[in-house]
Amino acid sequence: MTRILVAGETLVDFIPDAPGPLASVEAFSKRAGGAPANVAVGLARLDADLDFWTRVGDDAFGDFLVETLEREGLGGDRVEQDPDAQTTLAFVSLGADADREFSFYHDHTADTRMEPGTIDDAALADYGWLHLDVLSMDTEPSRSAVLDLAERAGDETVVSFDPNSRPERWGEFSYVESAKRGFELADVVKATPEDLREAGFEGDAPELARELCSFGPHTALVTLGDEGSYAYATADAPWADEETEVRHPGYPVDPVDTTGAGDAFTSGAIAALSSGESLDEALAFGNAVAATTTTEPGAMTALPTRGEVAAFRDE
Repeated sequence: MTRILVAGETLVDFIPDAPGPLASVEAFSKRAGGAPANVAVGLARLDADLDFWTRVGDDAFGDFLVETLEREGLGGDRVEQDPDAQTTLAFVSLGADADREFSFYHDHTADTRMEPGTIDDAALADYGWLHLDVLSMDTEPSRSAVLDLAERAGDETVVSFDPNSRPERWGEFSYVESAKRGFELADVVKATPEDLREAGFEGDAPELARELCSFGPHTALVTLGDEGSYAYATADAPWADEETEVRHPGYPVDPVDTTGAGDAFTSGAIAALSSGESLDEALAFGNAVAATTTTEPGAMTALPTRGEVAAFRDE
């Protein structure tokens, strides 16, 4: 099996007890979250061989996250607790169709303090796949930490990148410049049309994917909500002998909460591609993982096992 390293933030999501704006919410449920953490746990539940490098506060919320990750088999030295910073919090508001918006408490928190060079060259060389998220690039020194990993990754390591657009998170650095730097360093990019339009791209899914690959990636995975997903790969991709495009219509479900659905797709697609599956199967499997996740509240808590995904697809 390909050994995978996921790096980036872990935070606490507060999920409302009812749809509506934050001002009207009376109660929240605490859930572990953060896009890289969701991807890491998703991969763990799909039986991938991986490590997760993250940093949380040495506080009650950090203890909760460490315990959660340990239950998923993701504990150890790569999960750091910062004695001088608090854990990031995110309050979620849900629309009537289960779409969500976030309000972050993120200034100077532990995940922004990941340090470049923490994982040395010898350790990094042990991984055949490295997954990163643009939200770790909104603040220093975490920005330099994730860019350092991508820049030092060897030719034999597949680097995947998620340009996870959250306009409320960007201030000191430009989202557009950060996303494009990630594209330049990545082999595989998973994005939504909204992410790519925030980065200055225009067009339909095939046009967006081809423009994205002009920056350097050999594979673009574009998720399209209830319309499924689209993938484009150049002839340089290890899962394509020639220029290839694939579509999958997705799976019909009645969503309860779409929080983390994109991360679920990412974990499914990485699990499939890193184990030698075709691009077609990666889209189908990723869509199934994402669809299953939307039927339960929360992001990480709803991530399915490989057996649950198989049962879902059989139905």
